[in-house]
Amino acid sequence: MHALISIHDVMPSTLNRVSRLTQDLTHLQSCNITMLVVPGHQWSREQLDVLREFEQQGYILCGHGWHHSSKKIRGIYHRLHSLLVSRHAAEHLALDEKEIRQLIEDCHQWFAKNNLGAPDLYVPPAWAMGKISQRQLEQTSFRFFENTSGFYDSSTGQQLYLPLIGFEADNRFQAGALKLWNAVNTFAGSEKKPVRISIHPSDRELLLADSLASALRSVTNVVHYRSLF
Repeated sequence: MHALISIHDVMPSTLNRVSRLTQDLTHLQSCNITMLVVPGHQWSREQLDVLREFEQQGYILCGHGWHHSSKKIRGIYHRLHSLLVSRHAAEHLALDEKEIRQLIEDCHQWFAKNNLGAPDLYVPPAWAMGKISQRQLEQTSFRFFENTSGFYDSSTGQQLYLPLIGFEADNRFQAGALKLWNAVNTFAGSEKKPVRISIHPSDRELLLADSLASALRSVTNVVHYRSLF
């Protein structure tokens, strides 16, 4: 299977689990695996050093929101999204366009302030970009944006559609739904349309841990998102 692999929700509280996850990925090309970092928490000097070690090992650090948590629910769509998909993770949905753009810029600047490489990929929490126009995205410091459908290149306006699979299931209903979703999307993958494998820090302890391990064993080529454009 050709795949793009991302580790989500990299933050101080998940860093130990993320480190353990990387042990399951040693047989793959770390230089093509993305880590989605949540800046808006209290990062210690030692924890920032761990991020730098990940960079040295070849992992690609990317932006992933600010707090990864909504302080409020805004509107019917956000409420439904929270109940059915994201719980309180989709922080963009509680913001207006100006606030979203500022959050994205704050995220990008955090990396430079902490002597980390400047990221060119931004992934909103729960892939929920919120109400921000493509024109506004083009004016941010990021070039690439991942969404539920795939990747958007703000320098060209190109949207690339790619299948997506995930394993974050803590109840049987979620597990059953994700198994079906993953089967369909794995079938849709190909060399030209690699499958996006989304990994969350707690996946190894949840109901689809075996499915995650099986998917990772099936990967024959880890693709860098930039190579698709």
